[in-house]
Amino acid sequence: MVTRTSIPMQPLGLITGLGLLAGATVLYSLSTGSLDTDWAQLGRILSGSAEGLAASVVWDIRLPRTITAFTTGALLALAGALMQVLLRNPLADPYILGISGGAAAGALATLLLGLGGMWLHGAAFAGALLSMLLVFGLSHSRGTWTPTRLLLTGVVVAAGWGAVIGFLLAISTDSTLRGMVFWLMGDLSYRQNPLPGVVVLIPGLLLAMLWGRQLNILARGELPAAALGVEVVPLRRAIYVLGSLLSAAAVSLAGSVGFVGLIIPHLLRLLGARDHRILLPASVLLGGSLLVLADTLARTVLAPRQLPVGILTALIGVPVFLFLLHRNTAQTGETPA
Repeated sequence: MVTRTSIPMQPLGLITGLGLLAGATVLYSLSTGSLDTDWAQLGRILSGSAEGLAASVVWDIRLPRTITAFTTGALLALAGALMQVLLRNPLADPYILGISGGAAAGALATLLLGLGGMWLHGAAFAGALLSMLLVFGLSHSRGTWTPTRLLLTGVVVAAGWGAVIGFLLAISTDSTLRGMVFWLMGDLSYRQNPLPGVVVLIPGLLLAMLWGRQLNILARGELPAAALGVEVVPLRRAIYVLGSLLSAAAVSLAGSVGFVGLIIPHLLRLLGARDHRILLPASVLLGGSLLVLADTLARTVLAPRQLPVGILTALIGVPVFLFLLHRNTAQTGETPA
């Protein structure tokens, strides 16, 4: 007998498939680079039975970067799924409320001062939190709060941060400009410790999963949600805070990586994952897999030169999304808006 809270087998198959995809992309990332590692050698390295240069490359360089890439993609996809419910807008993404603008301003200021490492990521996270508090405070200036008011406030704040970023780029030197531009387009070469992102991702996913049923109801509208007993205002505030923190953590890890948080939830909905109890973990797995694959290609396609990872996420994701959208439209007979 199937209860109201049970999960069908088809979504479980989707989660299993995405888990296998995530494992495959991680192994591909660990085995690919300027020093190629075959599968047998990689197995010996991961089991601890091999040493030498290849083992050092895998453990000290590739593994931290791969985990960081997966964590960043997972954070962005999870934040995107939450923001789309919060704003009831299919075009919402983790950056729409100015989070990335605040983070970019903080990070670029540290690069302009010649700082890096923890200074860079700490300033990016602080800038993102400042933007979050600014948008939240301005949208509640008179005690009213609606998705439209929040969205408009976020867009205006993001435009303000854009002016600050333009100013910082204009006064930067030639020696720092390239690094600043790379960071704006997504750059994983700075980060070596993925632990802070993992610490944010796991509790964030678990907390969002606890809201799964309420998110399903809220996605239908605020009035139906209130009629069914959902405390809409506290839930919206909690979603905003969690989504902002996830976005801040992602931006502080890898810069402004576009596309992932916007498209991944859409792809999964087109594949039938509309229940947020399935959509949220599936977004984590697919978002992480996409960014791991994109980062691997970014550091190998033109090796020894590296590309900004945000370019690859768009080049990989846009054709896939358009294909699935076209197929879904053809099957349902809908007319594209």
